Amino acid sequence: MQIETRSLKLEDYDELVEVMKLAYPKMSEYVWAKKSIAKLTKIFPQGQICITVDGKLAAVALSIIVNYEDFGDDHTYSDITGNYTFNTHSSTGNVLYGIEVFVDPQYRELRLGRRLYDARKELCELLNLKSIVLGGRIPNYHEYSHELSARDYIRKVRDKEIYDPVLSFQLSNNFLPIKVLKKYLPEDESSRENAVLLQWNNIYYSKKPNTMQDSIIRIGLVQWQMRQFKDIDAFYEQVEFFVDVMGDYKSDFVLFPELFNTPLLAPFNNLSGRDSMIELAKMTESIKNKISELAISYNVNIISGSMPVFENNDLYNVSYLLHRDGRIDEYRKIHITPNERKYYGMKGGSEIKVFDTDCGKIGLVICYDVEFPELPRILADQGMKILFVPYLTDTQNAYIRVRHCAAARAIENECYVAIAGCVGNLPGVNNMDIQFGQAAVFTPSDFAFPSNAVKGEATPNTEMTLIVDVDLNLLKDLHYNGSVQVLKDRRTDLYETYLK
Repeated sequence: MQIETRSLKLEDYDELVEVMKLAYPKMSEYVWAKKSIAKLTKIFPQGQICITVDGKLAAVALSIIVNYEDFGDDHTYSDITGNYTFNTHSSTGNVLYGIEVFVDPQYRELRLGRRLYDARKELCELLNLKSIVLGGRIPNYHEYSHELSARDYIRKVRDKEIYDPVLSFQLSNNFLPIKVLKKYLPEDESSRENAVLLQWNNIYYSKKPNTMQDSIIRIGLVQWQMRQFKDIDAFYEQVEFFVDVMGDYKSDFVLFPELFNTPLLAPFNNLSGRDSMIELAKMTESIKNKISELAISYNVNIISGSMPVFENNDLYNVSYLLHRDGRIDEYRKIHITPNERKYYGMKGGSEIKVFDTDCGKIGLVICYDVEFPELPRILADQGMKILFVPYLTDTQNAYIRVRHCAAARAIENECYVAIAGCVGNLPGVNNMDIQFGQAAVFTPSDFAFPSNAVKGEATPNTEMTLIVDVDLNLLKDLHYNGSVQVLKDRRTDLYETYLK
């Protein structure tokens, strides 16, 4: 007999369904959908573990990583999984949350469940996570529910007066019961919809700085003055000045404006708008790499406004998220303005997603994008807590569109929204003559936030920085206890917003 513990693959799905039906004969209609397994194996392949016996699938454990402070000890299975979307998974979270374990009954004498739990513990230690948490079923409780409360049942199982196939196993694996979770899994009739919140602590855990455990996030916004630069080194010098300042103030993020490097277009004024932007795009890779070095050197995450990218004969407006650990993510502006099409022949991007950072999940859209409410709403459904919006507006009325739409996105998506743009004039560069800007951070509108829903704002049309602290715990409290609860009160029975 050969037993192998390995990562679950999507190709295992048909066998998974068979084993799950055998393991849960009374709940066989609730097998995992293939799209759910596809997503789990994509977003967190390490956390999906299986055991094969002589090449046949015999046991499975599924898990995600969550920022546990977002949920606390009073949650449902739907809450913790994001209504089965797994958008609650965060690679920068602090807790490994077990969402499923099952073993083919014919192999239970091999103690495969213990192997799965040991594999989870090893993963928890490897990833330096604080603990493993799960909501454990109590499938024998229905036999005693007429005479025992769930709490009394758990106590008797713990004292070994009653045997429960799930809870007894978890207790033997050093999981500690924390509390009873009511209505945790409505379809679990055997447990009378109850579950036991169980926890195993990683004694090797070392608290990581700058995670969502530290709920105060410092945001630095650059209100960038358009000016001529004699060469690219002078441009780098100005960028580093602001990054240095933000680093000194221990900022977690620095946000530069949209197309803030367009002063470098000056030598190409003799070319058409599109050709000059293509020339500027040739500098983007080196600029991106230089700012990435600054992010690492000054220990701050930098959103590099946006810059042009020329690829396969198409021009894109691209923003880079340059993590302080050296990772690089990118976002391509989805909605292209009429002027961007007219002068530069810009093309819109096609990927919408949140980004995992060491401060939690953030969203990133560029200028005109924020005027389309569907886009930030999709990001909010994916767990976004802060939305960054670099913009470039020439007139005050154009700025007001961006400002009011950004403020609305903060309210309707229960998140913070930070905007930063260019200011001043840029004579000698075609199509970049004048700019109007005022950096700001917007909040939801409720008692825990400023009465005008503005956390901070810069002086209009003046080069300066704006440094603002935002508290992610206030968003959590708003979601559950706010005067209005926008995300929870949506009539999803009538309408929904989804990605194609």
